[in-house]
Amino acid sequence: MTGGSLGVRSGSYGSLQLLNNSGVVGKSAIFVRKPSSKMLLGGSREREKQFLPFVFCKFIGRRRVAMLLLVALALLVFTLGSFVTSKENNSPNIAQRIGSLVPYGNQLAGDSVALIISGAKTTHKNRDSFTKNNVTRSDGNRNQHPPPPPPALINKVFSPSHHPCEHFAFPPPPPPGLRRPGPRPCPVCYLPVEQAIASMPSSPSQSPVLQNLTYVRDENPVKTELHGGSDFGGYPSLKERNDSFEIKESMKVHCGFVEGTRPGSQSGFDFDEADLAELEQFHEVIVASAIFGNYDVIQRPRNISKAARKNIPFYMFVDEETEAYMKNSSILNSNKRVGLWRIVVVRNIPYSDARRNGKVPKLLLHRIFPNVRYSIWLDGKLQLVVDPYQILERFLWRQNATFAISRHYRRFDVFVEAEANKAAAKYNNASIDYQIEFYKNEGLTPYSEAKLPITSDVPEGCVIIREHIPITNLFGCLWFNEVDRFTSRDQLSFSTVRDKVMAKINWSVNMFLDCERRNFVIQAYHRDILEQMASPGAAKTQHSLALPGTSFAGKNTRKKSSFSKRGKGNKRSSSRHHRKVTVGNKDPSSF
Repeated sequence: MTGGSLGVRSGSYGSLQLLNNSGVVGKSAIFVRKPSSKMLLGGSREREKQFLPFVFCKFIGRRRVAMLLLVALALLVFTLGSFVTSKENNSPNIAQRIGSLVPYGNQLAGDSVALIISGAKTTHKNRDSFTKNNVTRSDGNRNQHPPPPPPALINKVFSPSHHPCEHFAFPPPPPPGLRRPGPRPCPVCYLPVEQAIASMPSSPSQSPVLQNLTYVRDENPVKTELHGGSDFGGYPSLKERNDSFEIKESMKVHCGFVEGTRPGSQSGFDFDEADLAELEQFHEVIVASAIFGNYDVIQRPRNISKAARKNIPFYMFVDEETEAYMKNSSILNSNKRVGLWRIVVVRNIPYSDARRNGKVPKLLLHRIFPNVRYSIWLDGKLQLVVDPYQILERFLWRQNATFAISRHYRRFDVFVEAEANKAAAKYNNASIDYQIEFYKNEGLTPYSEAKLPITSDVPEGCVIIREHIPITNLFGCLWFNEVDRFTSRDQLSFSTVRDKVMAKINWSVNMFLDCERRNFVIQAYHRDILEQMASPGAAKTQHSLALPGTSFAGKNTRKKSSFSKRGKGNKRSSSRHHRKVTVGNKDPSSF
């Protein structure tokens, strides 16, 4: 074509307008090609596909279009996530859907115990709430005892109505698809150590009804009934057992150490004279633990303040077998110390079962330490990682409580807990069945919402925080007597003792969330599992044997445990070796 025949596309369907020499479009020079049906169809589709992108690209630009699409996608995801979370938290049937009667969301929304846990109410409001609920459920016997006066005034560096943690609340649970399986820690609001120390009550809390508690001594205990009891516990009869739950101003009960002149001296759980003199000294606070049968690896506390190191002794009770291992492995020095732990060797242990021996200091610390105000008990497998003063302020003093224990992270029904113990071969199944049947005949029922504000019948008993006053000392005695009479699985007897005591007097236990317990202790494996993990045959699976948030060789790991995946032929029935199982209700909102 020559210069005068240059063409410009105009209109649709590819029509060409010819320019004349003057650059003006000549009307008579327009040649229009007749479009075919195929061309019409293809052009229509092309127009439909390109019209919208053409407009956006022309007036906005491709990069801006991409940005707008990303923003729109993000808004869509956010809206859907908010809708799912809101629907889950607000659903009235969430308890039935997740198989938990006291889910995380319902706790924060309703009952007074959960409000105590979340720190959303002040101390006095919590005590009023407990009193109101207990009076509502009171029987004729309780009406004979008026509510006790409020505990002694606490000298604080701040007003109770303006506690630094009063506005603290748990963050909302993650969406269902983002939850990590297994128990894990959750946030806890602690006071600084100095403020926690200043919060310590200046005088002991009031013990409701019971003021004077003494203990049975019997140098020659005789078994008079078929089931239960021991020489160490004194074989209390069923009548004596039932009478011990009738709370009076002065009481005398069986509480271990029935032989000998005093606890720790010719009583079947004996200490060296130097240790005995040390244990009888006065202390405001002590931390105690135990390892029997060389069952655990000793865990050294961390993050302990200078004030706690100076004023709070840490006692670790061990038997001679564990002591010999510590000496052979050069763990125990000449001062009988391992880090902060002062090692106390127990002679003449009363039971052949190491687990049962461990219940003596766990439940009867008030007998071993007759001049201590507060104690924190830790199972031997736990490592303390928060200062004791902060723990006491958070779980006792702030709540006006005298006894605190965490509840089980998954199971809250004693019947379900019993089945879990049987499935894990943690004790003889016939003995577990006998104990549960005995409690059923006494009136034990499965946990239900009718028990609120009590949120669980099953504790995670590896940590006990308490003030040593007559009522908590009695509770420890009665709980130990049940463990001595029936199985050593103390989770099975806890709620029976608690409910019998609460039916008589205005007193309660602070059962806080297990995820809060996991905030201040790190849980390690028992020694037998650690040894199997370290064996050459376990090299391939060692990395996958740690529970979420537990400790192995001083390092935190977050891998799933695969140790419970044994064959049926390898199941062990002894009390020292067991496997963990998942039985019963699973609370997906647990941390």
